[in-house]
Amino acid sequence: MRLDDQRESSNFQDDTGRGGMGFGGGGFGGGGMGLIFSLIASRFGIVGILIFALGYCALTSLGGGGGGLLPGSQVSSSAPAGHSTLDPTTRHFVLSVLGSTEDTWSKLFAAKGQQYQPTELVAYSGQDQSGCGAAQSAMGPFYCPTDRKIYLDTSFFKELSQRFQAPGDFAMAYVIAHEVGHHVQDMQGLLDRAHNAQARASDTEGNAIQVAIELQADCYAGVWAANARDAKGQLLEPGDVEEGLRAADAIGDDTLQRESQGRVMPDKFTHGASAQRIAALRKGLTTGDPAQCTNLGGESAG
Repeated sequence: MRLDDQRESSNFQDDTGRGGMGFGGGGFGGGGMGLIFSLIASRFGIVGILIFALGYCALTSLGGGGGGLLPGSQVSSSAPAGHSTLDPTTRHFVLSVLGSTEDTWSKLFAAKGQQYQPTELVAYSGQDQSGCGAAQSAMGPFYCPTDRKIYLDTSFFKELSQRFQAPGDFAMAYVIAHEVGHHVQDMQGLLDRAHNAQARASDTEGNAIQVAIELQADCYAGVWAANARDAKGQLLEPGDVEEGLRAADAIGDDTLQRESQGRVMPDKFTHGASAQRIAALRKGLTTGDPAQCTNLGGESAG
């Protein structure tokens, strides 16, 4: 990607120097990661497909947007100051991509007479606290609708490149743009609507609703990339699209299930099969139109 002239976003919080501190007393005990994983397991029957799954969303683990804190968790209003451990190059990349999503979605919203309100990205190392409860690197990147922030342990980029064999700057940008896509959905009221629909649905139906939400976020990531420009033109370069599609293929539910348990259970999908994620991202890339990002998983996300 060509990001040299792209402005950096100021909607950023660097928690990498906290070292897992500042959890307001309880830490992970009595409502941290153990509770998150137990909630996932009871709701979806499998944890492995969510660990390191691109776009791990608080909507998945907490049962919907705006659901408040996990029982026993607390948000710390002030954490001990520390020195950032975020690599400067990675920081610049993250903030440049985030700035590009802000510019792009602002234009897309303005075209419809609406105003885009940017999300804030929180970078952390190891573990942190979000408005949706505890955050840990094993959860992968996620969007919390309670505080409308994205949480990202940037070590995920290394995991994406090495474990999932999906290297490249656009593959990393796809991670960020997907989570921004969840924020766009939140602004549109789609996360609340999905949460309400899931409350009336069976487990299998609820999973299908979740898949539609995740595929739409993939499509929105493609919409951003198709429209991302600066004064010199489009930010995408030759090979970028292939990087993104390779990443979408690597983190499909069927691929992750096959890797973690040796078999595929479609009724347990929560993010979409590899082919679905590729198709959703490609649709956004080819149309550049967010209105086209519906009915991607057999269920409408909108």
